[in-house]
Amino acid sequence: MPEPTKKDDGQPEENVAPDSGDAPSENSVVMTPKDKDDDVTASTPSPPPPTEDGSIPKKLSIDLPNDSDPESTRGRKDSVWSLGDGQPPEEIDKQIETPPLSTLLIEKPQSGSINVGGDINFVAKVEAKDLLRKPTIKWFKGKWMDLASKTGKHLQLKESFDRFTKIHTFEMHIIKAKENYAGNYRCEVNYKDKFDSCSFDLEIKEVSDGSQNIDIRSAFKRREHKQEEVPEVDVWEILKNARPDEYEKIAFTYGITDLRGLLKRLKKTKKEEKKSEAFAKRLEPAYQVDKGGKIRLVVDLADPTVELKWYKNGQEIRSTPNNRKYIFEHKGTQRIMVINNCQINDDAAYSVTAGEEKCTTELFVKELPVNIVKKLEPVKTTVNERIELECEVSEEGAKVKWMKNGVEVPTGVRSRYRVKSEGTKHWLIIDDATKDDTGTYSLMATGGTTEAHVQVDLKPLKILMDLQSVTVLLGQPLKLNCEIYPGNVPGRWYKNGQLIQPSERLSIIHRTKNHSLDIECSTIHDAGDYTFVPEGYTQTLSAKVHIIDPPRVHLEALNVPDDTVTVVAGNKLRLEIPISGEPAPRVVWMKGERVILDSGNRVRAETFADHTCLTIDIVEREDTGNYKIVLQNEAGEDTASVKIKVVDIPDPPEAPMVTDVGGDWCTMTWELPRYDGGSPILGYFIERKKKQSSRWMRLNFDLCKETTFEPKKMIEGVPYEVRIFAVNAIGISKPSEPSKPFIPLAVTSEPTMLVVDDVTDTTVTMKWRPPDAIGAAGLDGYQVEYCIEGTDEWILANKELIEKTRYTITGLPVEAKILVRIKAINAAGASPPRTTQHSILVKEVIEPPKIRIPRHLKQTYIRKVGEVVNLVVPFVGKPRPKVNWLKEGQPIDQTISIRNSDCDSIMFIRKAERKHSGKYELSVQVENHIDTAMLDIQIVDLPGPPQAVKIEEVWGNNVALDWNPPKDNGNAPIIGYTIQKADKKTMEWYTCIEHYHRTCITISDLVVGNEYFFRIYSENMVGLSESATATKDSALIVKEGLQLKIPEYNDRDFTEPPIFTQPLINTFAIAGYNATLNCSVRANPRPKVIWMKNKITIIDDPRYRMFSNQGVCTLEIRKPSPFDGGVYTCKAVNELGEAQVDCKLEVKGGFTFFELMKRGVPLHLIDKYMNESKTSEKSESEKKGSI
Repeated sequence: MPEPTKKDDGQPEENVAPDSGDAPSENSVVMTPKDKDDDVTASTPSPPPPTEDGSIPKKLSIDLPNDSDPESTRGRKDSVWSLGDGQPPEEIDKQIETPPLSTLLIEKPQSGSINVGGDINFVAKVEAKDLLRKPTIKWFKGKWMDLASKTGKHLQLKESFDRFTKIHTFEMHIIKAKENYAGNYRCEVNYKDKFDSCSFDLEIKEVSDGSQNIDIRSAFKRREHKQEEVPEVDVWEILKNARPDEYEKIAFTYGITDLRGLLKRLKKTKKEEKKSEAFAKRLEPAYQVDKGGKIRLVVDLADPTVELKWYKNGQEIRSTPNNRKYIFEHKGTQRIMVINNCQINDDAAYSVTAGEEKCTTELFVKELPVNIVKKLEPVKTTVNERIELECEVSEEGAKVKWMKNGVEVPTGVRSRYRVKSEGTKHWLIIDDATKDDTGTYSLMATGGTTEAHVQVDLKPLKILMDLQSVTVLLGQPLKLNCEIYPGNVPGRWYKNGQLIQPSERLSIIHRTKNHSLDIECSTIHDAGDYTFVPEGYTQTLSAKVHIIDPPRVHLEALNVPDDTVTVVAGNKLRLEIPISGEPAPRVVWMKGERVILDSGNRVRAETFADHTCLTIDIVEREDTGNYKIVLQNEAGEDTASVKIKVVDIPDPPEAPMVTDVGGDWCTMTWELPRYDGGSPILGYFIERKKKQSSRWMRLNFDLCKETTFEPKKMIEGVPYEVRIFAVNAIGISKPSEPSKPFIPLAVTSEPTMLVVDDVTDTTVTMKWRPPDAIGAAGLDGYQVEYCIEGTDEWILANKELIEKTRYTITGLPVEAKILVRIKAINAAGASPPRTTQHSILVKEVIEPPKIRIPRHLKQTYIRKVGEVVNLVVPFVGKPRPKVNWLKEGQPIDQTISIRNSDCDSIMFIRKAERKHSGKYELSVQVENHIDTAMLDIQIVDLPGPPQAVKIEEVWGNNVALDWNPPKDNGNAPIIGYTIQKADKKTMEWYTCIEHYHRTCITISDLVVGNEYFFRIYSENMVGLSESATATKDSALIVKEGLQLKIPEYNDRDFTEPPIFTQPLINTFAIAGYNATLNCSVRANPRPKVIWMKNKITIIDDPRYRMFSNQGVCTLEIRKPSPFDGGVYTCKAVNELGEAQVDCKLEVKGGFTFFELMKRGVPLHLIDKYMNESKTSEKSESEKKGSI
């Protein structure tokens, strides 16, 4: 019995890759942990970096514990980038066990592998239906490395948005990948309070060195490195004794990339293994036995009294007397299970239980190879014969596989191949061989392969009856047949070289030796050369088929009623009529007795294989008529006739007539056109235009069916013309001649506000207002009519039109009642009348007088001397009142003119004098009724000069004056005085004060040594007096003995070095909006101002503008970006020294990484900006936390 072989004991293996083209490098470590539950090979890490002295790092000898890796850590490569900050294993496990839930990503990046130098693309998609703005995405390598700062020629980040599907697509392209790009990557998506992330792996494979481009020098270098001996280091012991914060440093030093997996294993190794209490020696992890052999499974018990049970794939194995398959033996503390005659079904997992403990193992059954005893022999036969291939193998019931030309032979129920086996013999049988069965057949067994060639040839062909040529009438059945031997040979029919397929009309029949082709109803297309080709043979059978048919004209193809073709004049007519006949008939076209030739210019006839054509290039009305077609050939003759009707657009109508005109409309009529174009008139289009314009405007878009039309919406007073288009089914006629010009005019609206103005015993006076709408025709006048109550006759009061809006109707009977109406008349006619609502009684009515004093006359009426006085005092009363004026009880002066009317009285004074001042009384009397009113008139004039102006006292540079009011105040109170002075030397007068109210004053600030005269004007509401009263004496301002002592002054030194009186202030700016920095400096002489950013002078930069005005210094930054933030300095320098002030500018609302890339900002500046923004945000968050 073969000795069972022991499988892997579950301990990890260390395999140093040999020096070959497939090895990652000489220093790679291949870690292969295996046990009974896990048979996955760990990934190969990237080679560690060389040390500072250029030496090669040490090889690692790592003992992994006997447990399985979690599925998340198997087969993954993490580069050095993915190392964290030395977290303990517990924290790492927590991060893996609780992944974030996906709330945003609808498509996540998938792990992939590429060769060194290859390209790969990772895609993430986010649905934006519920998002108001674009989400933020970040790509990381490992745990903390943000790839936004690593973009370049090897890494590109792209994003796009599909407006139709509402999906954001984010892509990460890795170009020309290197070995150190391998590892774990992470994609994070943020949107407000939503977060989603996804991890994926990238595996980088080395390109095989077996290519043609071999670097010989690098090959020598590898051999040199391989010869060096690398001392082994036990990293497990180093990790066990190290602190958690030193894990990352140790991994970097020894080139370990899968630190997370090692830490998890390290955590499990710290658990103490529990010793077995039931088994002194367990089963081996695995056993192997050959098929048909015997195997012994042995365990050693610590307690022989414990009950023992054996299991196969979880099912208990029980011993029976008749079954010698399983034999159980006891030798001291050993318990042995023997399995005899092992077969494939014995390959399973076995376990043994002792009490509550369990021990397991696996049994592998190895099959012996099946050898070929008798090989296949080649076969040569003909079609339809039986083929039988026989082979013999070394084992009965062995599984074999039949192949034909390297492809497995199908052996199903519907297959042509049958497979048979008896004992060690196997057969492949083909009952009815065909030529396609030729090929190489082989039989495959586990111990070898045998093959043989099968050749199937055709039998010789014999023609028993050949095909015969036939002539058939069109529509008659057609039959072709032949006979060949062998009878079971199929064949194909061809017509003119084209393969014929059977259809409803054509059938192909094969009955033993007979092959026939039947056509139920022959057509012209059935004529030709027919050939029958037996399948697999080069011989062919041929015959000709000729179809004859009498000529025929197919007018029904025109599909026109009564064989009449209607065509529009001016178009091209091409009339194609199908014809048939075999052989092709001769065609003649005729119109009356005239034959139409094919060489005509405008009208010509053409004949083709299956149709004849009549062509008229430009159809005219004369082409209307009957056309005859004559066909002739060997089989007979046929004739037909076609009628051609030419239709055209109608003639234009006559010029329309305008019968009636309104304010913005008119009524027009017209006659039918003389010729309707051979088609009934469908309607008319109407157009109009202004007489002075050339632009016609269509008035109706729907056809007008009648011969009358009423255009509207015209401008009143503007002359218009109209014209007509006739329309039939062919088209629109030419326009008619325009109508005679006409002008739309409208009557005015009715007069307004008709009232009775006066009534006497024989007259009635009416008044009214003009109409609201007069129109372009204007207003010629008014017509007044009245009607005596009780009659229907309206009597014209004015024979001629009146232009005034007031009229008195005379000659009326006393105490009659009348109605009055007014009409406005213009060129368009009379307007609608305005009639009084009630009848008017012709009788005069007494009305008591009443004076209506205007408001301005209720107060004193003041006028200057010489002005015109014109007072109008209205009153009412009937009949006409008597008017009387009195001045203070006396008749008025004759210089005053009085004019009286029925409704008012006017007092007129051409040139007012002061004597006209006083109180006037106006009385109005009607019979015994009287009314009075008082008017106060004051005529004012300039006042006289003041009296007794004298100098009361002179002291220092002051003079006291005194005077008396004037005798004549000008019939108005004195409102002030004007005092003037004059130097005796020049006698030029200057005003000292105006509008002074008192009669004494002191004049100050007079010049010492001068002598002055003074004069005074009086002033009232009219103005200053015409003359002034001057002092008789003069006032002398005496000079005193004074000595002027000029003090001595020392010149002050104003020079000073620069001093900033207002410093710069730290400022926050918004990106994209202008920002200004201001400070003020004092210095003499004027300093030179220099602006600096981060201690670099700003010179000729268009983004900055510098101003300096009156010591105020301003720096304007145009549309700042985050790069404009920093420390700004203003420096002032002059001859005496210098000074400077600083401030910090921060720009809020900066750009994203993508926007900076689009603006072409260099990567190192983007990296610097991102780091600064992160630190600033971190410091702000710390400040908020402390608060």
